[in-house]
Amino acid sequence: MSNTNTVGVDPTNMGVGRSIAVLTSGGDAQGMNAAVRATVRVGLYTGAKVFFVHEGYQGLVDGGDHIRPATWESVSMMLQLGGTVIGSARCMDFQTRDGRLKAACNLVKLGITNLCVIGGDGSLTGANIFRTEWNDLLKDLISKGKITKEEGKASSHLNIVGMVGSIDNDFCGTDMTIGTDSALHRIIEVVDSITTTAQSHQRAFILEVMGRHCGYLALVTALACGADWVFIPEMPPDDGWEEHLCRRLTETRNAGSRLNVIIVAEGAIDKKGEPITCDQLKDLVTKRLGFDTRATILGHVQRGGTPSAFDRVLGSRMGVEAVMALLEATPETPACVVSLSGNQAVRLPLMECVQVTKDVTVAMKEGRFDDAVKLRGRSFENNWNTYKLLAHVRPPETKGSINVAILNVGAPCAGMNAAVRAAVRIGLIQGHNMLAVHDGFEGLAQEKIEPITWNTVGDWTGKGGSDLGTKRVLPGKYMEEISLNIAKYNIHALIIIGGFEAFSGGLEMVQGREKYEELCIPMVIVPATVSNNVPGSDFSIGADTALNTITTTCDRIKQSAAGTKRRVFIIETMGGYCGYLATMSGLSAGADAAYIYEEKFGIRDLERNVEHLVEKMKTTVKRGLILRNENCNSNYTTDFIFNLYSEEGKGVFDCRKNVLGHMQQGGTPTPFDRNFATKMGAKAVLWLTEKLKDCYRHGRIFANTPDSACVLGMRKRGLVLQPLAELKEQTDFEHRIPKSQWWLKLRPIMKILAKYEISLDTSEHASMEHVISKKPPVHMTLTK
Repeated sequence: MSNTNTVGVDPTNMGVGRSIAVLTSGGDAQGMNAAVRATVRVGLYTGAKVFFVHEGYQGLVDGGDHIRPATWESVSMMLQLGGTVIGSARCMDFQTRDGRLKAACNLVKLGITNLCVIGGDGSLTGANIFRTEWNDLLKDLISKGKITKEEGKASSHLNIVGMVGSIDNDFCGTDMTIGTDSALHRIIEVVDSITTTAQSHQRAFILEVMGRHCGYLALVTALACGADWVFIPEMPPDDGWEEHLCRRLTETRNAGSRLNVIIVAEGAIDKKGEPITCDQLKDLVTKRLGFDTRATILGHVQRGGTPSAFDRVLGSRMGVEAVMALLEATPETPACVVSLSGNQAVRLPLMECVQVTKDVTVAMKEGRFDDAVKLRGRSFENNWNTYKLLAHVRPPETKGSINVAILNVGAPCAGMNAAVRAAVRIGLIQGHNMLAVHDGFEGLAQEKIEPITWNTVGDWTGKGGSDLGTKRVLPGKYMEEISLNIAKYNIHALIIIGGFEAFSGGLEMVQGREKYEELCIPMVIVPATVSNNVPGSDFSIGADTALNTITTTCDRIKQSAAGTKRRVFIIETMGGYCGYLATMSGLSAGADAAYIYEEKFGIRDLERNVEHLVEKMKTTVKRGLILRNENCNSNYTTDFIFNLYSEEGKGVFDCRKNVLGHMQQGGTPTPFDRNFATKMGAKAVLWLTEKLKDCYRHGRIFANTPDSACVLGMRKRGLVLQPLAELKEQTDFEHRIPKSQWWLKLRPIMKILAKYEISLDTSEHASMEHVISKKPPVHMTLTK
């Protein structure tokens, strides 16, 4: 979203006199509906007229009843639906000039000069051709007498903004396309189910996932389930891969694993460009190794189902940004796509993105596979590098002299085990001895320490909770025992995976260095908590899983209200004093309000919210959803808010309340959390390995500088390490939250989508960025 609007421009008048049409085209993707909903509601908020175009470009060509005005209520209950409600069709007509002429005529007659296209690269390229031809099309229509000169003048320029909806994540310039995360959810559900049956029978499973020209789904699936091998179009295996694959599968079996998993992208090829198929692999494994082998082709399951929380938030943010980009566009600005990079909304020139996406295909055709991976972007390249480390490098035969201990601290959350697994395996590959500490700092004091091996953590990626055991106890009162055990077990470095207690415990350990020399070892904190309240990171492991749990529960609760009519639900979420879960699930479940500690509210605000719901009950949308963070206000408790709404809503609506509780900490980790935890665990060890070299003096490790105890976090667009000492200044210790939090700027979006008249000045600003850099970047960082 943008606040380039000059001071004094009221965003609620930005679109007055303008018309916006929204269409979905090409293959459907989960989350498209969230984008349509946001485009419609934000368009209406700015005072513009908004139209649905049904059945994609075909509807644009056919016109008539296919192009209909959209209302606020017409997009209600769309958020949780998969696919696209307004329909999508492959359209041959629009590929001809005649078809585009009809489409132009339909738009001019309705006075529509702003087009928002949600689809893949083909759909977006089509939109750009339409835009470049616009003036010629108008001239033709005027000369044929189809439109008047005045109509032509009123529609002299067509603005176009694209959003990429594609489960393949095959569009360059965007970290994630709408639908990718949901497709991964479907795939991982299947992989989890298949692994349980495969383990019962000691089988090898081959799984084919979608992605004709792009291996993103296959690659992330392989990372998220710890597959033995992945075949992707961007990186064909070396010649003689058959022997290598069989050797690898045998090694895994001999090491005690009961199953093998091979992931294949549907477009997988070998170095000669020949396809590598499921059946081919099945024959190979059965004939050469005699393993009981099964192949599964996932097909259209991956496109289906309800969108994940990530895709709903992504779609909603993109929709808002798209409307702003359309209304701020001039005839000079190039057609753009709105996208996410890290957690930043960005605008990118459409044709540059299309060009880079085409360059990948060319690079693959010409056998320049390293270039293809690089062109796919930073996120893809880091996934590939992490996969290679975990799957294809063997741990050295000889053990090194370095001992690295891993512990979990704080409340359990999904993804902790995945982080431990990646850290243990990368540690062993680096030649370290890995030690598991059970029950957090308390276990470190009570000698609950034992070696942990490659196989111990084999199937940990998909396990929820914490297998090491975790406690909230801080190390302060145990410093004496902890320093003795660090010396006794000769521990050279610590990986502390956990929430705010891991952060404050880390600080206590650093303070303890003054008194205990044993604590002068490198330490890294890996944020893992559902609350997402660890300073130094925009995301923490486990928050995405909790967010999806809350969102699914809210969907069910909303559905129960659809039958009874005029009902308001008040739902309490976890998070301590941090409003992240309440705000983000508010966005993804379509809440009317989310009360959080960070945004103070009083009796006037509560009154305004009740009045807002009373008005809402007069429309066709007769239900309300209110989220409340558990610690947002000690006096306005969940019971208080429930009683207030019940009293004020008498005769208009009735209320129900739900406290979600500990279900938010459980469950198997989502694909995002598995992937994020795997990269965080790997990066933590790689950083420690470098740090240990720096701190090695006179035959021993001594680390006493502030930068030898860091938090590893995701910041905007990459993984960064920040010294605990620096982060101390940025922390509100009383409420256990960072002093500044990026997601607060998404709150206005939630309010606009719930029909509040507020100003957008507090929102994020996105300017046009370029994808095709003038010089190639020299260094690559490890990111999401």
